[in-house]
Amino acid sequence: MGTPEFAVASLNEIHTNSQHEVVGVVTVPDKPAGRGQKINISDVKKYALVHDLNILQPEKLKNEEFVNNLKELNADVFVVVAFRMLPKVVWSMPKKGTFNLHGSLLPQYRGAAPINWAVMNGDTKTGVTTFLIDEEIDTGNILISNEVKIGENDTVGVIHDQLMDIGAKLVVKTLDGLASDTLKPHPQDEALVLNHAPKIFKEDCKIDWNQSIETIHNKIRGLSPYPCAWTTYGSDDKFKTLKISGGLKSEIEKTGELFEMVRTKNNLYIHLQDGMYEITELQPEGKRKMSAKDFINGHQNESNLYIK
Repeated sequence: MGTPEFAVASLNEIHTNSQHEVVGVVTVPDKPAGRGQKINISDVKKYALVHDLNILQPEKLKNEEFVNNLKELNADVFVVVAFRMLPKVVWSMPKKGTFNLHGSLLPQYRGAAPINWAVMNGDTKTGVTTFLIDEEIDTGNILISNEVKIGENDTVGVIHDQLMDIGAKLVVKTLDGLASDTLKPHPQDEALVLNHAPKIFKEDCKIDWNQSIETIHNKIRGLSPYPCAWTTYGSDDKFKTLKISGGLKSEIEKTGELFEMVRTKNNLYIHLQDGMYEITELQPEGKRKMSAKDFINGHQNESNLYIK
């Protein structure tokens, strides 16, 4: 059961690199998207079609016909990767239970955006966890977890891809353990001080340039490439939206005015209260994503620019 690319890696690992049989694939219904309202199908469905797998696309997970179709599959276990919250009538069905692959070291970062929040909070490690689904969201007994280091310049895109690959192998390892009855599920440690991972909205992505360079850097890389940190830039009263998807902490000496976009021949810096921050990749309103050099070339005839 899954929807995006992150889930496809696990499905592929089960289907091509394990002895386990995929008797069904559950994903979201097709829906129109974009300006042309072209019908969009999930990444998981695309994979299932290519590999001729049995596909179920329920509008509602409590639908009687869907529940009966699930029962007829007679599956030993349900595997959930980046899908919807399941009702008890579904997750309690298989004899080996239903387990979820979560993009964090549970119980840390329960919620919709665990990878983003781990990077935005400046964590130096994260990981993936398989756990048995129960009544509450992301609180079930842990099966296996696997740790990954986060480098100081790693973006959420880099960590996402690492966790996607490691998680796929962890899913198969979990299936092997459940099949052989060698896995011993254990409760999550509720004594820890927990970080949470709520859904991220546009306003959460706006950069506060009064914060420290460390905090700003973590926010930019924790939202890159998606949904992307943003700000506004310009001069006088003419300010436009600017998405920033790449940046680096800089050692150069401060120049220019506070919050000025300081431009050299090839480099773009923001003058902040505790130093200079270099912008390496950005997307001005109405334009494509570009390098700092391309941005500088496009603004050669403009006077001082500021962010706010």
